[in-house]
Amino acid sequence: MDYASEQIAGVDEVGRGALFGPVVAAAVILSDEAIEQLVAQGMTDSKKLSPRRRLLLMKQIRELAIGFRVGMASVYEIDRLNILQASLLAMRRAVLGLPSTPQFCLVDGNQRIPNLLVQQRTVIKGDQSEPAIAAASILAKVWRDQLIVRLDQRYPGYDLASNKGYGSAKHRQALQELRPTHQHRLSFAPCQASLLSD
Repeated sequence: MDYASEQIAGVDEVGRGALFGPVVAAAVILSDEAIEQLVAQGMTDSKKLSPRRRLLLMKQIRELAIGFRVGMASVYEIDRLNILQASLLAMRRAVLGLPSTPQFCLVDGNQRIPNLLVQQRTVIKGDQSEPAIAAASILAKVWRDQLIVRLDQRYPGYDLASNKGYGSAKHRQALQELRPTHQHRLSFAPCQASLLSD
């Protein structure tokens, strides 16, 4: 790959397995110096970091990045397209929203982003091996978590602030008792099942 890091965007998404809320992606372009600094600070896959560490790294990424953008696909789009296509749509929106178009994208997972006129390579577990993807995973995770915490105030009773929209026991119990909200993914089995229960 003959591209300088300044021409490469790392892309990742979060929230694919959640029952509630949008799927969120981020695209990040980092210089070699920024990568060095962030890796020295312990940047890795967002799932391996504490919430406090993610927040600190997110602030540093935003300060050091050449460019970054968050993109999302709504619950309506998830239910209409399916979660995979909605995730890829969120990724495409993140890349297209960057202040400058990268020459190359490193995409977490095994699915290329469709309808993107930028060369790309998929990297399975890329958030563990590619710093730009790790940075994208942190930005997307923090952004989505903060959104779900805000939505918890609008949709109380589902324990969203702690489960971040994923199917915890409390969340599933609340689905049975309170029924799904407009932000629940009705194409997902636990949300469907709650509509069918007595």
